[in-house]
Amino acid sequence: MTEKWLSIVGIGEDGLQGLSPIARYLVDQAKVIVGGDRHLSMLSTDDQREKLLWKSPISASVEEIIQRRGQSICVLASGDPMCYGIGVTLMRRIPGSEMTIIPAPSTFSLACARVGWSLTEVETLSLNGRPSSLLQSYIYPGARLLILSEGKDTPAIVAEILTNRGYGCSKITVLERMGGNHERIVEGTAALWNQIEVAALNAIAVDCIADAGVISLPRLPGLPDNAYQHDGQLTKREVRAITLAALTPTPGALLWDVGAGCGSISIEWMRSDFRCRAIAIEQNSARLLYIANNAATLGTPNLQIIEGKAPHALKDLPTPDAIFIGGGVTATGLFDVCWESLRPGGRLVANVVTVEGEQTLFQWHEQVGGDLTRIAIQRAEPIGKFLGWRAMASVTQWIAVK
Repeated sequence: MTEKWLSIVGIGEDGLQGLSPIARYLVDQAKVIVGGDRHLSMLSTDDQREKLLWKSPISASVEEIIQRRGQSICVLASGDPMCYGIGVTLMRRIPGSEMTIIPAPSTFSLACARVGWSLTEVETLSLNGRPSSLLQSYIYPGARLLILSEGKDTPAIVAEILTNRGYGCSKITVLERMGGNHERIVEGTAALWNQIEVAALNAIAVDCIADAGVISLPRLPGLPDNAYQHDGQLTKREVRAITLAALTPTPGALLWDVGAGCGSISIEWMRSDFRCRAIAIEQNSARLLYIANNAATLGTPNLQIIEGKAPHALKDLPTPDAIFIGGGVTATGLFDVCWESLRPGGRLVANVVTVEGEQTLFQWHEQVGGDLTRIAIQRAEPIGKFLGWRAMASVTQWIAVK
């Protein structure tokens, strides 16, 4: 049996006295204690054991812990270590069989108890060490958000994002130092939040209320074309929805968006599930800026953007679960690199609008099979005083499963 040398103990604002007997035993018997200033200050002033204070980057401290493998080490963590916590980070490097984890109530659980929300019916996210633009994809009418804050400035940042998005009426509740003697609740609305002072240790509850006339953006594929900055190199709304359906995003899956244009396919891939990952490859420098701006505006700031021309730019990228080729299908060697890189069971989807592109897709179809589809969309537009049908350029789509 593997020896459990590492313990991770969740601790609340009530300190050591709030620990269960098992959790207190793990703290007391450890030879090395790891934590932040706030946690280490909860120990007795005459505690002579070795202390490790978290460093920046935190990976340096993780290495220090690993170097002490086999010693009795206890990590003090806030709340539930496996809820956006240090337990998740350590689990990536240390087998679970070598550690014992004792959680305290998470910040989300405590917040739900304070505001009276069901934890199963809220959206949860962390802005601690993460881009604030992540919030953008969580906002919709009636959404209830619980947010782990980075510090005293985070509530004002959240209020500004909500107001700029047209959700200034949203109710914001800031919960400070929950579970301790200095617990406090501060309430307000996004538009009127201004410079309300809050403690650095806080969580944020948001009841999203849209201003009159605001049109919400769904997470389903097919955002309005005007949701994107672009120079015309944009997969149009209807074709985009069909293309995402063909790509079949699943949680955690990785997409290569080759010839990404303004990034609409990879952005909506990531919006479909917050665990989805994507890499946008584009050679046009102006479009790279569009991709970055669109990703931030639409809540996918973790989209990886690579400048370069395929297939050369695809070298050494992580193995994709799906590949979309939106431009440059006639590039020499592109299919061979993409098909070889794709994992077994992965999907390759390509869209073209030219005769030469169709010829290329037919050649690929001859090699590995798949499905060819012609997508023709017409939109009603004014013709004088009346409406008439205006056809968009037809798109030929090829779908193949490896």
